[in-house]
Amino acid sequence: MFGYIMTDKPELKVKEFYRYNGYYCGLCHALRREYGFRGRMTLTYDMTFLVLFLTSLYEPETRELQEHCPIHPVKKIPMLQNEISEYGAKMNILLTYFKFEDDWKDDKSLQGAAGMRLFRKKTEKICREYKRQAHAVQKQLKILSAYEEKQEENLDLVAGAFGCLMAELFVYRQDIWEEDLRKFGFYLGKFIYILDAYDDLEEDLKTGSYNPLKTLKKQCEDLETYEQRVKEILLMMMAEATAVFEKLPCLLDAEILRNILYSGVWSKYNKIQKERQEKRENHGK
Repeated sequence: MFGYIMTDKPELKVKEFYRYNGYYCGLCHALRREYGFRGRMTLTYDMTFLVLFLTSLYEPETRELQEHCPIHPVKKIPMLQNEISEYGAKMNILLTYFKFEDDWKDDKSLQGAAGMRLFRKKTEKICREYKRQAHAVQKQLKILSAYEEKQEENLDLVAGAFGCLMAELFVYRQDIWEEDLRKFGFYLGKFIYILDAYDDLEEDLKTGSYNPLKTLKKQCEDLETYEQRVKEILLMMMAEATAVFEKLPCLLDAEILRNILYSGVWSKYNKIQKERQEKRENHGK
């Protein structure tokens, strides 16, 4: 359900691209340092965005490092790290662990059981440090699991559960920005969930897996109407999120954030559209 909040790389200036990569590599390094190679494997664009976004708002002291990377072992890679990089790494592990736990409870997945064993001790420590966030992740994943079990058809309700989960992760501190950050995270979370469901729908229709967009597709008179309706919903979610963003005093790296929020978040959607169009054209030949 992650990997959708990325940059629109061709539209970034060179210096912006390298700065974004600095945050990405900084988060990767924090994961590897605290949680080993397995921690590094949990790295997502979405948590990189969280680090970038909260850094822009709070402007903590940020260190510029030069470190070796397993992917680039010879040349040192520039990295940007601060206290929010550490927070992002912990939230990354928290999400990973509880997703493994959810998989184990739902399907008795061996991968889920193995993942839980790998991250249990570290997650217990994170849960003690960030009780509010940990409780929200556990609670909302449990709610999502219940919705899936009863085949809930209300898209707004289901996506809202994931929105509530993301809302708490964006509330880094309970201060004057808390309300706006929670609202921003909520709508961004709903966008992620709905786009993920849209991405998975064709496969879920084949396998019979749960997907709340099945009902919407049935309700639409044709494919074009369904596609238009999904796009409208996604646009509404991002309109709400960006309206909050524009109210916040995010000046540091603001152009990178705008690149992501106004263009990058649509990269996956556009890719799905292109692939499906090509598939229809090939079938029509």
